[in-house]
Amino acid sequence: MRKKIVAGNWKMNRTAHEAKTLVAEIKAALGGFNAVECVLCPPFTSLGAVQDGVAGSPIGIGAQNVHWEKSGAFTGEISADMLREKGCTHVIVGHSERRQYFGETDETVNKRARAALAAGLKPIVCVGETLAEREAGTTFQVIERQVRAGLQGLAGADWDKLVLAYEPVWAIGTGKTATSAQAQEVHAFIRRLLRELAGGAADGIRIQYGGSMKPDNARELLGQPDIDGGLIGGAALQAASFVAIVKAGA
Repeated sequence: MRKKIVAGNWKMNRTAHEAKTLVAEIKAALGGFNAVECVLCPPFTSLGAVQDGVAGSPIGIGAQNVHWEKSGAFTGEISADMLREKGCTHVIVGHSERRQYFGETDETVNKRARAALAAGLKPIVCVGETLAEREAGTTFQVIERQVRAGLQGLAGADWDKLVLAYEPVWAIGTGKTATSAQAQEVHAFIRRLLRELAGGAADGIRIQYGGSMKPDNARELLGQPDIDGGLIGGAALQAASFVAIVKAGA
């Protein structure tokens, strides 16, 4: 039985001061709740505040990006070792906004994911199609390309640390949401691909849904057989809505 995992992607929101307040509210509401794995992914500048805030709780910390080199002349980037020092256990890799605005490719997603794994971090590898790709009927071709290329070279124990996130790009920040049937269809397709790539380990790999999950649709989405959690954007910026989604996975 795969334990659900809900991660809050704060994107470029919340200063360190604001993060302290939000984390305190989430921690107070969840208490020792651990039926669902909960991970907070703040901006880099708020990692320290979140690290302090989650102390003594089962809440984990994730980053929003990682570079594939351990150090060097890479202005504006951050290494896996730096993230681990701030208490990170997870890192988001290949989010659609990174692909759209910052030139991420399947190749760089793979390099970042492998660097994270080598450093002991658990990558949340994002895949998903745009509205144009869905309307063109190429959803599954796009997803297959992204999964195969993004996970190339993974082997052995790597699969046990991997989390995937399916984020239909057309349902991020638009107010649109894939129906539970649409989401499950793609999650099941990803699961079949993983069985081909990872063998028996595929049934233990968690696949999150990342397209406008909210308290009012979380239970239905999380009730699908191949949806193992959520990668939450806007709803993660308010403690009440985020906690409601986390608890919907129990």
